[in-house]
Amino acid sequence: MTRDLIAVDRAGPIATVVLNRPEKLNALTKSMWRTLGETIDALSADDALRCVILRGAGEKAFSPGNDIGEFQTERGNKAQAIDYGRVMHATAQALAACRHPLVAQIHGICVGGGLEIAALCDLRICGESSRFGAPIKNLGLVMAYPEMAPLVRLAGPDVALEILLEGRIFGAAEAKEKRLVTRVVPDADVASEALATAQRIAEGAPLAARWHKKFARRLGEPRPIVADEHDECFDCFDTEDFRIGYAAFLAKRKPGFVGR
Repeated sequence: MTRDLIAVDRAGPIATVVLNRPEKLNALTKSMWRTLGETIDALSADDALRCVILRGAGEKAFSPGNDIGEFQTERGNKAQAIDYGRVMHATAQALAACRHPLVAQIHGICVGGGLEIAALCDLRICGESSRFGAPIKNLGLVMAYPEMAPLVRLAGPDVALEILLEGRIFGAAEAKEKRLVTRVVPDADVASEALATAQRIAEGAPLAARWHKKFARRLGEPRPIVADEHDECFDCFDTEDFRIGYAAFLAKRKPGFVGR
């Protein structure tokens, strides 16, 4: 039953992962966090995949974050919270390390832990009525370093602090302004736009997509790029995909990349 709360739908090179608890607006439990991490790890290892869409079930919410009803038994004190945090942070690491591009398909509410998950995706597409925020100050809670890091990376420390200190819930236009989302579309178009985005990604060379993900994240680190890393930027020229893409360009036809 727990596995069903994280559902996976495969369509060729695209997988859709669903936070599947619509009766609770896809509020996350500890077991859901764990299963989500295991699911992302398994998909990341699958070379047949080229893109992963991550969404909440239904169109009312991506996720409002952690299920507060579970706090008494799973996060009632520091020791429990540390154990819960380990599960959350392992899943955050799985999302951050996923080799395939991640597209967040955001309907409705995207708050707290839901926002943390979306922030770990590479592209975030939401509807015009979507709402965002992290009002955990109202619970007297802190967003730990691994949870805050994606927000700081996207929005900067000052905006991340604004979100946490004020605890406001704000709309899609402001979320776009704060760089929390990459694209805002009419509510009725969120699913089709997320799928079209995933299809465009899947049509490209998968090795190039993985390298671009790796390079973009690496550039966010303060340590200098070393010689071996510079050298890796040219590994693509020895791939079969480069030969396929180059030949297709000259022949003015669509390339059929093979991921080698």
